Amino acid sequence: MNQHTRSHTRRQFLEATALGTTAVVLGVPTLLRAASPNDKLNIAIIGCGGRGASNLADVSGENIVALCDVNERNLDAAAKKFPTARKYLDFRKLYDDANDIDAVVVSCAEHTHAFATLPALKLGKHVYCEKPLTHSVWEARVITEAARKTKVATQMGTQIHATSNYRRVVELVQNGAIGPVTEAHVWVGRAWGWQSEEAAKRHKDIVFVTERPMDASPIPPGLHWDLWLGPASERPFHDVYFPGPKWYRWWDFGGGTMSDLGSHWNDLPFWALELRSPLSIEASGPPPHPEIAPASMTATCEYGARGNRPPVKLTWYQGEEKPALWREGRIPKWDSGVLFVGGKGMLLADYGKHVLLPEEQFKDFKRPNPFIPESPGHHREWIHACKTGAPTTCSFDYSGPLTEANHLGNVAYRVGKKLIWDTVKLEATNAPEAAQFIRREYRKGWGLA
Repeated sequence: MNQHTRSHTRRQFLEATALGTTAVVLGVPTLLRAASPNDKLNIAIIGCGGRGASNLADVSGENIVALCDVNERNLDAAAKKFPTARKYLDFRKLYDDANDIDAVVVSCAEHTHAFATLPALKLGKHVYCEKPLTHSVWEARVITEAARKTKVATQMGTQIHATSNYRRVVELVQNGAIGPVTEAHVWVGRAWGWQSEEAAKRHKDIVFVTERPMDASPIPPGLHWDLWLGPASERPFHDVYFPGPKWYRWWDFGGGTMSDLGSHWNDLPFWALELRSPLSIEASGPPPHPEIAPASMTATCEYGARGNRPPVKLTWYQGEEKPALWREGRIPKWDSGVLFVGGKGMLLADYGKHVLLPEEQFKDFKRPNPFIPESPGHHREWIHACKTGAPTTCSFDYSGPLTEANHLGNVAYRVGKKLIWDTVKLEATNAPEAAQFIRREYRKGWGLA
């Protein structure tokens, strides 16, 4: 690891987790209500069920002043715990009355993330948004640039990013334990999405669906279906979409496993290898379905050199797809994992553990001294940043490009050919047909500006 990179990384993470020091940072919003880390933030919650309920619990030590959910059952359940909080069904109306709000936690469905996040940024509110940050490549760029301008505290909900295991893996890679890394492989066992009926029988967690339903199911009591649809194309309610996580298989509402779990698993190589924008993206799998994301697929992103780091290929595998090294039994057959291939060996990791390979070669290996401080917790790190101006380790400046890269894997899959990517113009220079998947049309009455 070169001295410049080491110094930059140390400084970045020391600043991000120095909870004992109140940072003074140029550009920090002046409208902070919390004068010190001991004061409480006024937080609005958009999305109160599922992940939203979990996120709400994690920030419940602050002042919860507003609650919003398109499902009245979720909203009422949250209101019982926070009876003084204002209640909203439509987050657009929440922002009409946001003078007392310091920060917003966004946990609605993926296709409305950007619409719930952008107004908060424009109003100078701090934002915690669940993963994936947005529904499309273009939306990710809009949110990243808006956050950069406002300089508020932002965090994407990649909770595994805060674990000690991920930090130790990043240190090993960046210290050169396995030499220069030229390949990384990421695979997940989850097989949600479209696949053949035969393949679906091998995965009990799959509901076999072939087309968009034309009929309707009864709308669950309390669900405001039109608000839930938001910017997505209009259709009658059907229980193949709701409740979650059913919706995330459908292109109109989510990006399937690639954008969802990619936020967690691709986060590790993205962090360790200091990746940003790929030069090209290529994907493979079953013939693309017009409505439903695939259960199994692969996507390879090629990245150029970064400082002293060589070009690297990062390949994603989901469902029944696995790396050749895994299939050949040359590495442990973990159900999900991240494999770094370097000039001196390999490093295999998952959420909670990691191992240097071949193990015999590294039996006497001495680990480097840790230089990435432990996180106080993903939500606590964000709250501290809101109050003090300290940076977070998974801000939108980092998680925006990560989200873009994950979405680009889906774009390449849907287009069916290798994409040459121009990150400045935000276009595939060799595939104008990709534009429809990079930025989509919204339903009448909805726009992101």
